[in-house]
Amino acid sequence: MLQKREKVLLLRTFQGRTLRIVREHYLRPCVPCHSPLCPQPATCSHDGKLLSSDVTHYVIPDWKVVQDYLEILEFPELKGIIFMQTACQAVQHQRGRRSIYNAAVWYYHHCQDRMPIVMVTEDEEAVQQYGSETEGVFVISFKNYLDNFWPDLKAAHELCDSILQSRRERENESQESHGKEYPEHLPLEVLEAGIKSGRYIQGILNVNKHRAQIEAFVRLQGASSKDSDLVSDILIHGMKARNRSIHGDVVVVELLPKNEWKGRTVALCENDCDDKASGESPSEPMPTGRVVGILQKNWRDYVVTFPSKEEVQSQGKTAQKILVTPWDYRIPKIRISTQQAEALQDFRVVVRIDSWESTSVYPNGHFVRVLGRIGDLEGEIATILVENSISVIPFSEAQMCEMPVNTPENPWKVSREEEQKRKDLRKSHLVFSIDPKGCEDVDDTLSIRTLNNGNLELGVHIADVTHFVAPNSYIDIEARTRATTYYLADRRYDMLPSVLSADLCSLLGGVDRYAVSIMWELDKTSYEIKEVWYGRTIIRSAYKLFYEAAQELLDGNFSVVDDIPEFKDLDEKSRQAKLEELVWAIGKLTDIARHVRAKRDGCGALELEGVEVRVQLDDKKNIHDLIPKQPLEVHETVAECMILANHWVAKKIWESFPHQALLRQHPPPHQEFFSELRECAKAKGFFIDTRSNKTLADSLDNANDPHDPIVNRLLRSMATQAMSNALYFSTGSCAEEEFHHYGLALDKYTHFTSPIRRYSDIVVHRLLMAAISKDKKMEIKGNLFTNKDLEELCRHINNRNRAAQHSQKQSTELFQCMYFKDKDPATEERCISDGVIYSIRTNGVLVFIPRFGIKGAAYLKNKDGLVISSGPDSRSAWKPGSLQRFQNKITSTTTDGESVTFHLFDHVTVRISVQASRCHSDTIRLEIISNKPYKIPNTELIHQSSPLLKSELVKEVTKSMEEAQLAQEVKVNIIQEEYQEYCQTKGRSLYTLLEEIRDLALLDVSNNYGI
Repeated sequence: MLQKREKVLLLRTFQGRTLRIVREHYLRPCVPCHSPLCPQPATCSHDGKLLSSDVTHYVIPDWKVVQDYLEILEFPELKGIIFMQTACQAVQHQRGRRSIYNAAVWYYHHCQDRMPIVMVTEDEEAVQQYGSETEGVFVISFKNYLDNFWPDLKAAHELCDSILQSRRERENESQESHGKEYPEHLPLEVLEAGIKSGRYIQGILNVNKHRAQIEAFVRLQGASSKDSDLVSDILIHGMKARNRSIHGDVVVVELLPKNEWKGRTVALCENDCDDKASGESPSEPMPTGRVVGILQKNWRDYVVTFPSKEEVQSQGKTAQKILVTPWDYRIPKIRISTQQAEALQDFRVVVRIDSWESTSVYPNGHFVRVLGRIGDLEGEIATILVENSISVIPFSEAQMCEMPVNTPENPWKVSREEEQKRKDLRKSHLVFSIDPKGCEDVDDTLSIRTLNNGNLELGVHIADVTHFVAPNSYIDIEARTRATTYYLADRRYDMLPSVLSADLCSLLGGVDRYAVSIMWELDKTSYEIKEVWYGRTIIRSAYKLFYEAAQELLDGNFSVVDDIPEFKDLDEKSRQAKLEELVWAIGKLTDIARHVRAKRDGCGALELEGVEVRVQLDDKKNIHDLIPKQPLEVHETVAECMILANHWVAKKIWESFPHQALLRQHPPPHQEFFSELRECAKAKGFFIDTRSNKTLADSLDNANDPHDPIVNRLLRSMATQAMSNALYFSTGSCAEEEFHHYGLALDKYTHFTSPIRRYSDIVVHRLLMAAISKDKKMEIKGNLFTNKDLEELCRHINNRNRAAQHSQKQSTELFQCMYFKDKDPATEERCISDGVIYSIRTNGVLVFIPRFGIKGAAYLKNKDGLVISSGPDSRSAWKPGSLQRFQNKITSTTTDGESVTFHLFDHVTVRISVQASRCHSDTIRLEIISNKPYKIPNTELIHQSSPLLKSELVKEVTKSMEEAQLAQEVKVNIIQEEYQEYCQTKGRSLYTLLEEIRDLALLDVSNNYGI
């Protein structure tokens, strides 16, 4: 039983009255110590979570040490650290040092005085007062602790010095008298009262990366979004109006008078390659405001670059305060104190922001660690991970101890207990998978068979991950934290250990596996669903097919059988019989998928455009080509089966748990975001009706230019850009009419089919199992998430999904730049390509290059004020002149009277090069060199028209790149160390992205636009 304690507070109100407030506290009579030295292990409930036995002492930090030195306490060398709940709470309230000392003394006596306790604190009075009070409990400063216990841990000492220097600078700055650079933030109570009254507006600051010094927007949040009459974001113009808020912060904004409102700019700038429709006219003023306070600082680790040698010298040789430039354009420069600026100028470095005082132009921070050299593959990949807050360290020993064993000496087998509980499909069903070549994590298989009554039975069988991952186990908590598998261009970071993701939970061919299955009885002719069954099964997949092979079988090309391992050792008769069975199954599945898709199409399902690029490598393991991948019908067959399963599971879990089911919603997009799409279509004589998903889908289907198929692709791409992001949510937090999935045209939808790589699917599996138990009136095992907890979890998963999408996109762009960086744009044929104009700006155009799936900006006016002109041979040149922009075209006129006009959807010849950046990521640069379409040379034409299915990816590219880097930098160990930190899982091919991403996307055809 918890022991109740009361604390009485007497507060005086503004009216002078005394208010009595009683706060109740409930104390636990028995606190688990999590120590292997516990004298009462039977009563000390620790759930298997124990401190390491390989330590000489335990460390208990106080709240100040936790706050200031957390990144040092995260060092894996530092073990036996005990965080008191008081310290964690006190980080917020800055109190509680005596309680922590008392807890340290209790801990020492609880372990029967067998383990010394070291309490670390920054309070000198506490060191004097408690230092010799209790034998066996030592109280020292954190600096002394590192000096005495970890004298050789160089990285920790450097980081500690950096933090101490930053703190001293902060204290000195606060004591000095400076003029105010920014207004002070209003007190919290004033902000909250202002939000409640409607005077102030709460929202999240979103800085425009293309104009980071000028433009930021606040997207309304919470009560502000419901109560405000505003229909658009609020523009924050300039750094002064931003008032020390940083991208991602939750801010409070005061609207300026209407006569001070400004409009957003639509001119291209140096790093402008984004094509998100703004929905705003360049001259139309929009609500404009200024930040008056910050409710929540969402600061994180930032990757920065130190100034060059010349820039450091210009600041003075003795200068310790250095302005570093963040990799993310949206983050302001950060001032740090260091004497290593010259040594670190060629490296990507991680820093943290400590403060941003009103007297300082820039925020103050401190150095944390080095990632790698600028331009090196590992350093750039590590940068992408840090910038997206992806910290994936190898799975711990405690987590791996929970994993089942499957070795040649001790192979895993189906247990008799599970055989009795599950439906056994191993002999009754033809089960097979269709995945990309080389796929290891096969989490879905399909089956189709004819029943005795003549009807059909369609089955979707998903890996039963939850059998191996118990709720709140070590591995479950880790998977929940990661939330997803992260796919980058040359590697992936798994959500689950490979013993599950690539072995026991992977539905490989010819082995027994546990699955969670949905099986529908379908009418033999109309394919209408008669019955549905959900449950746990045992399966043995007969074939592990790759997409291209399945498509060849579907097309009647049976020569591909030689590439299917399961057919190799069969005699001719058996081979023919099994081939006929498999071909019938693939054909019937495709027929059913067409029927299911037609039904969704009738309700307004959207087919949108997403460009996926395949990377081809040459014999020397260099990037040889970038080729857009072509979709196959079998892709849609698998996708439709997965969508059907997700839809039916969503209905099932919602019916059983209407207030705590995890579903996925896709809200209708804002109509103003479609304005550019409508105008572009109008330029080609098409009308796009955006009133509903059905009218939009029909309009896009009709917007076909018979002379230029690229037009329809671009229109669909623009529709994609206008879409809202699909999000996970708890059904208890939304009205049922908000459940709808706009893109898929389904009333309820969830993710069930990829539990190996999505934690949302693990939650849904548990909900489905609970729903089945509920139907059978059985006890529900394990506690389900409450609506509040599920809502919080959904926010976390949505955040991690965005990080996964951003990191995937950034890594693809990194390798696109690597492909073009080593080529001379003036002489290399591959750097010249056909481009299509899809957006007009005041000083240039946005261009899509179908050959490589690249979108980017092409300037018509350069930095010197010269405009593009076109000679008699259509070749472009820069001359003095002016630009005139119209709705669907832009005209460049030179001073000598020459003019050239570029229309929407014009084909132009573009030169592709790479714009290198020392402080930021490299970017693709496009230059229009002719206003005529590019004529492909015959040799390249043959190459481009060759079947993409035959293109082979050369293996081991990452390995060769690493060897090349290490050969150049034998003396640099940083990259190797950081490589160990970041490279958890490596595929054999540099570009497994292009197969694995397809595998991920196929589980939901709308994945390209976040659905």
